Amino acid sequence: MLKALRIPRFPFLSRSGTESIMGPLLMISAAIGFAVLDSLIKLLGPSYRIWDIAFYRWGIGFGLLLIISGRQAGSLFKTANLKLMIIRSMTGCIAFFSLIIAIRNIPLSTAMVLFFSFPAFAALFSYLLFGDRISRGEIFCVIMALCGAAVLLNFRLDGKYIGYIMGLISAVFAGITVNLIKMLRKKNGPVVIYFYFCMLGALIALPGYIADPTIPAGAMEWLMAAGIAISSILAQILMNQGFKYCKSWEGGLFLTAEMVFTTFLGIVILQESISWRFWTGGSLILASAVIINLIKSGQRSRIQGTRL
Repeated sequence: MLKALRIPRFPFLSRSGTESIMGPLLMISAAIGFAVLDSLIKLLGPSYRIWDIAFYRWGIGFGLLLIISGRQAGSLFKTANLKLMIIRSMTGCIAFFSLIIAIRNIPLSTAMVLFFSFPAFAALFSYLLFGDRISRGEIFCVIMALCGAAVLLNFRLDGKYIGYIMGLISAVFAGITVNLIKMLRKKNGPVVIYFYFCMLGALIALPGYIADPTIPAGAMEWLMAAGIAISSILAQILMNQGFKYCKSWEGGLFLTAEMVFTTFLGIVILQESISWRFWTGGSLILASAVIINLIKSGQRSRIQGTRL
């Protein structure tokens, strides 16, 4: 049976020191997984509708988790808070479909910049749900990451207003979702959280898929469809586990590195040109992640100092 990820121990570090490493490490690893997912979706081509991609992502993921769990697959259905698990799955689906609607009405780059403003909304809901306060330095890091996204993806005002509205809605619900995952991680494993997301997402995508399904044409397309499911499973589980070690908005900030990795994969795989936007935007995003980790380390040091 799949269990929570086993986190390596660092004997030369304190517990707080280990946690300060594991949060960013898991989130950056998740960002790489999401970047692979983005690249596979792009390679699969525009002939695959959103219902096709959603069903392959969630449907295959649901089946794979059941198969891997084997005889103990029934334990995946056990959760300490079924209502909250369903709400988290719904908010995740709303964020996903809102983003797709945004992409269809405004430039892809603009939609992605709007979506990756979700760490700001995550910070707002983190304050409302957990009472977490955010310092000026931390606010600066969020703004820096958002500016980096705007530069990297060449943000521009173009397209229909509905696209901008749905882009912001996707960011709001993504911000809610990461907070709900943070809450669920207190009593639920990362695999169970994603299992429920796959189950509900597959049920929502199924009617649209069976109405006019696009079936992979050959072995390569089947491999890409399977790759979408596998990369999504790994990225989501890593992300879910990462929220055990960092605040919801901090995790969201680290996840913005997905844009840098996606752009890099586009350069390597699709031979896209390297521009100043990649270096400038990417540097701002990664610098924000480094600075926020330094701020966290400084906060822990001060807390430990007061206890001595």
